[in-house]
Amino acid sequence: MRIITYNVNGIRAAVRKGFIDWLKTDPADVICLQEIKAHKEDVPEAEINEAGYEIYSFSAQKKGYSGVAILTKIKLKNVVTGHGIEQSDFEGRVIQADFGKVTIVNAYFPSGTSGEERQTYKYQWLDEFFDYLAELRKKQPKLIVCGDYNICHKAIDIHDPVRNKNYTGFLPEERAWMDKLFDNGYVDTFRQFNTEPHQYTWWSQFAGARANNKGWRIDYINVSEPLKKSLKHAEIMPDVRHSDHCPVFLELDV
Repeated sequence: MRIITYNVNGIRAAVRKGFIDWLKTDPADVICLQEIKAHKEDVPEAEINEAGYEIYSFSAQKKGYSGVAILTKIKLKNVVTGHGIEQSDFEGRVIQADFGKVTIVNAYFPSGTSGEERQTYKYQWLDEFFDYLAELRKKQPKLIVCGDYNICHKAIDIHDPVRNKNYTGFLPEERAWMDKLFDNGYVDTFRQFNTEPHQYTWWSQFAGARANNKGWRIDYINVSEPLKKSLKHAEIMPDVRHSDHCPVFLELDV
């Protein structure tokens, strides 16, 4: 099973930059998208189907904002949009899909970049999401939790940890939440295969950040412990350029 997570920063914008042609190269069996920024009627479903994928999406109520989707070549057993928490579901942040005994949770974590109020909400969301995963794992022990986490876990995951130590996305409280996640039976799949620095998934669109690889690793495919033995390969795909993020890839034997 080949899985990709990818924040496309607007699916319609990504399509204009060659996203559909990329889909036709068969990059993965399941592709989890975040920040699609489109309601269902605006999602290019016919083009995605033509490229070989079924699409299941969950949009924010606010137009042009947030939203998640799952593109799949594998038949789904079940799809759940939202995770039952009003504000998060209003913003279209979580979609869950069951593939046999494996469940994928695709999530777009809030950003705190717009101010203190949203940073406070980010902490609330993190706590709610952790509890949601804990309950889900009681029923579905084999979980894949992918998406744009909007958090760099360690200094190796950010180009300038000293200057960014007081910025949202690299705050001590956010990083501690990641510690808690991994301490509670989840595995950072990319770091199982690559422990090198300068491996990023998002770059600012200013000051030549991507050209100079001054980025942040904020997109993850993490799995619960029962899937650790199934991991085959993981990588970041920085040369795929439809967004200010790039795809993250995982292959596992399920």
